[in-house]
Amino acid sequence: MGMTMTQKIFARHCGAESVAAGDLINARLDLVMGSDVTAPIAIQAMETHGLDRVFNPEKIVLVMDHFAPNKDIQAARNCATCRAFAQKHGIKNFYDGGRMGIEHALLPEQGFIAPGELIIGADSHTCTYGALGAFSTGIGSTDMAGGMYAGESWFKVPKAIRVELTGKFPEFVGGKDVILTLIGMIGVDGARYMSIEFTGDAIADISIDDRFAICNMAIEAGAKNAIFPVDAVTLEYLQGRVDRPFAPAKPDSDAVYERTIRMDLSKLKPVVAAPHLPSNVKPVEEYAGLPVDQVIIGCCTNGHITDLRQAAQIMRGHRVAERVRCTIIPATPTIYLQAMEEGLLELFVRAGATVSMPTCGPCNGGHVGVLADGERCVSTTNRNFVGRMGAKTSEVYLASPAVAAACAVAGVIVTPEEVK
Repeated sequence: MGMTMTQKIFARHCGAESVAAGDLINARLDLVMGSDVTAPIAIQAMETHGLDRVFNPEKIVLVMDHFAPNKDIQAARNCATCRAFAQKHGIKNFYDGGRMGIEHALLPEQGFIAPGELIIGADSHTCTYGALGAFSTGIGSTDMAGGMYAGESWFKVPKAIRVELTGKFPEFVGGKDVILTLIGMIGVDGARYMSIEFTGDAIADISIDDRFAICNMAIEAGAKNAIFPVDAVTLEYLQGRVDRPFAPAKPDSDAVYERTIRMDLSKLKPVVAAPHLPSNVKPVEEYAGLPVDQVIIGCCTNGHITDLRQAAQIMRGHRVAERVRCTIIPATPTIYLQAMEEGLLELFVRAGATVSMPTCGPCNGGHVGVLADGERCVSTTNRNFVGRMGAKTSEVYLASPAVAAACAVAGVIVTPEEVK
């Protein structure tokens, strides 16, 4: 029986000739990641059980991004705990202050992810790295503790869904629309503990940033991971970032999939996910005219340079509507600097937006844009659950950078075409 991309990566990392869906395995880890929210719990677990070493300090990455720069005393304590742990164990890959970026954009950018590798992270959106042909998945803090100590973790090999992509994107449609449309089709549990594996002729025309956005939100369909095949787009992104050997995994022609979903990109429209589920997806025009109080453009899903360019394309020549608060969040310092050099940050500020430092910030209701009762936000973030971004009566509509920028300018939910 043939294997999927994910199954091949698992087989290599557990020393088996082959694995099948449902197998329980112990697999070697290439990288363990934690944040200022999740790592302190893992550190406490290690101390409780007397685990006084890490398997390899070079294969652990700690990123202070959720409530950093510290929003309160507890956030400062969490970062101090991580900082002391990193110093104690010689973990040089500690990102704080001016080096800090949003973890799921920062790790690929800094060359920590390569095709065929196996990564766990104590954050559910760790599935982002499948865009580079790696297996990556979110785990809990106690599993992070075990991974940091042992350098391996246990997994149940997932079943797989094959998504075949054809056609080309229409104007103002991109990766965010792909994943929202897919989640709308199968539901928030439609890929529960499965691998979503992308294939098809259209992949060659999908940018790496769009692939990051697509894989990032696979967890919103319940998936264990999502993964793209390695191609020229992948290799171009890796050039100058990854200099170690890597082995991409290709699916066998007789690999077994639970189902195959076919998507013609040319037929997609700009969509939004309305409150309070990422699967509540409809074309933007179905919500046209709803007043907007806040717009967030950025985060680990859509804070890359192409996302900021897309927003700038819409906002150029316009101003943010008077009653709207618009915040732009470049995902890493590198992206921030590039946006500055391209004049994007000046464009945003002159349009009346606020430009934030790289941080998760408002995505999980942390800071830099918490919502009051009854307020409505259009956001390029990845979740819109009740109270996700602030008050329980607030509303979050998930959308692409193009749609979010159009709403910021119009002051109501609107399609990008109407603003342009």
